[in-house]
Amino acid sequence: MNVLDVIAKAKGEGRGVLNEAESKEVLRAYGIPVVDELIIETVQETMAYADSFGFPACLKALGSHLTHKTERNLVRLGLKSPEEVFLAAKTLAAAAGSDLEGFLLQPMVRGRRELVAGMFCDPQFGPAIMLGLGGIFTEALRDVAFRVAPVGEGQAAAMMDELRGRALLGPFRGEEACRRDHLLACLTGLSRLALEQEDIVEVDINPLIIGPDGAVTAVDALVVLGERPRRPRQLPAVAPKDLARIFHPRSLAFVGASGRPGKWGHLLLTAVLTGGFEGPVYLVNPKGGTIAGRPVHRSLEEIEEPVDLGIVTVPAAQVFDLIPQFRRKGIRYMLLVTSGFSETGAEGRLLEERLAREAAEAGILVLGPNTMGIMNPHARFYCTGTPVWPQAGPVGLVAQSGNLGTQLLTFAESEGIGIRAFSGSGNEAMITIEDYMRALEEDDLTKTVLLYVESIKDGRRFLEAARNISLKKPVVLLKGGRTDVGNRAAASHTGAMASNMAVFNAACRQAGVVMANQPTELLDLSVAFSFLPLPKGDRVGIVTLGGGWGVVAADLCAESGLKVPSLPPELVSEIDTLLPPFWSRSNPVDVVGQFDPSIPLKVVEALVRWDGCDAILHLGAVGRLYFLSNMARAVRTADPGLDPTLIEASLEVERQGEREFYRQACALMEKYGKPIIGVCLVKDDQTKQINDVPGSPYKGVSFSTPERAVVALAKMVSYSRWLAAEQGKA
Repeated sequence: MNVLDVIAKAKGEGRGVLNEAESKEVLRAYGIPVVDELIIETVQETMAYADSFGFPACLKALGSHLTHKTERNLVRLGLKSPEEVFLAAKTLAAAAGSDLEGFLLQPMVRGRRELVAGMFCDPQFGPAIMLGLGGIFTEALRDVAFRVAPVGEGQAAAMMDELRGRALLGPFRGEEACRRDHLLACLTGLSRLALEQEDIVEVDINPLIIGPDGAVTAVDALVVLGERPRRPRQLPAVAPKDLARIFHPRSLAFVGASGRPGKWGHLLLTAVLTGGFEGPVYLVNPKGGTIAGRPVHRSLEEIEEPVDLGIVTVPAAQVFDLIPQFRRKGIRYMLLVTSGFSETGAEGRLLEERLAREAAEAGILVLGPNTMGIMNPHARFYCTGTPVWPQAGPVGLVAQSGNLGTQLLTFAESEGIGIRAFSGSGNEAMITIEDYMRALEEDDLTKTVLLYVESIKDGRRFLEAARNISLKKPVVLLKGGRTDVGNRAAASHTGAMASNMAVFNAACRQAGVVMANQPTELLDLSVAFSFLPLPKGDRVGIVTLGGGWGVVAADLCAESGLKVPSLPPELVSEIDTLLPPFWSRSNPVDVVGQFDPSIPLKVVEALVRWDGCDAILHLGAVGRLYFLSNMARAVRTADPGLDPTLIEASLEVERQGEREFYRQACALMEKYGKPIIGVCLVKDDQTKQINDVPGSPYKGVSFSTPERAVVALAKMVSYSRWLAAEQGKA
């Protein structure tokens, strides 16, 4: 009987579950290694077939309603003779009662290591594949890995490597390493099954036993039939050219303009005017008059000139009356700041659906509602509720929380991180996170994409968009709603349902998305990815001004999956000529307090030339101005007769030394293609995380702590590996 026949038979009998034998028949058809077994119909027949597999043997009660046999004590293990098999059958028959349909006789499959695998249907992403450690602590330990189907051998191998207990897949207590080909067959088989058999909604293989010879065998399985969750309502995709027009408007109309500071109609207007927007700006308010010395039109119809973008801050109830006015005026794009839609609950969600429907019918594209605003520094277009004007640069930022987004912009402004474009995407009634990704993928000025995401509307489209953009440029994502508490907060915030976090994380890993754990890390990663070359491997050379920092950095590297290789003799000999004879002669290289800035630079150059190193981390080579400034202040106080020009000259020497350090570091990165990341000795108000080097595609980058630098480097390595693996498939 083939798979379709098995499923049809069960459905014809009104069953939603296949019995164990049927379940294994389906799995076997997809190349999943399943234990040999024999179906026996009656107690009396067990004696006749007891010798089929030899002893010890296993006997199970069989029935479509017997889905939790262990809990009902319907399994007998280690049976050593036909008589024991017969007696076990009688006991099982009595315990199963009318649910009994027969027995399964199996050889005992031995092995100390157990896994679980399966398939289930996520409401957002569709079929997902799971692999985890099995045994009695499966639920407690939750050591599992997920992928969204389709899952090929590369992603299946990555699932194995993600398990915290992956060491159990290697040689173990005299037993051979797990047959990875068997596990690959299991996971890819489940993926094919998930895509081809839509009547199957869940598969549970527990346990998968790893035998002493490394063979993997499914000894129990459950297949559940049913109707899969319907994909969420899909919004029409927005063309990148339409988003480009929103972010490059030639003229603006503020509908709901206000002369009262603190109101949205005033906040956005003053932000735009202060940012230096060069196109015409029109103000609309039924009261007329003047605001900020500009005439106020009582309606859109009073504006004689064309308008590209309407910025709307009127109450939600008045928005619908604007749609026909926009249409008559020929305004195709609306930035809808107004709240009061899906974030308020069911009624607001219906209102938002009506808004999107009527706007689409009128040929109007709405960004929002409930948005904090947008900006494009390259066009001197700053339209956010928070007065912040970061410089133009390569970082595209989209945030489903406007407040968090503008806080990130404030940090970017203070640190000199250049922004390509920003959008507080709001409730995403018409323009979703996937639309932004597609537009940023095609935008040549965007080098790194930052996303703050609380929920997504279409998991499959998100996965496709994320993978497409990750193949061209790094995407760094911070997920809100990672916990149950966070999920509730996200729902009240954006009015959207959060998807299963484990599956979301798996989809991001699958698509090459770099996951940040906190807002500061999001910005750190934007700096690293935007201004440094990608490492080609995971080997780190460390240069430190003091031994303790080097030890801490080496520990952090090891904990983050980075290697700190030993120095070869020829490199030790080279560094011997640069440092005192008592230097460590190891990696990390301790420059033993040498304050001449040229010495750490020479060591960095020696390491970057070394073929055994993929990235350089320098600690304390820059950032000494704080101490020198304090020393100068102390000297001026204690010895006022000292010539002040001598003090200032020493400070200027240090400034020049740091500039030269960054200049040569960027030159080395250009020549060798290896990232050089720093940690400032002390970060003060004058110290920047990003240090510009004119004429170089790279910049000098120094973090305030070793842990921030190592986290950034580790995630660059992870993305580089993903990219190499994906490009290798092409």
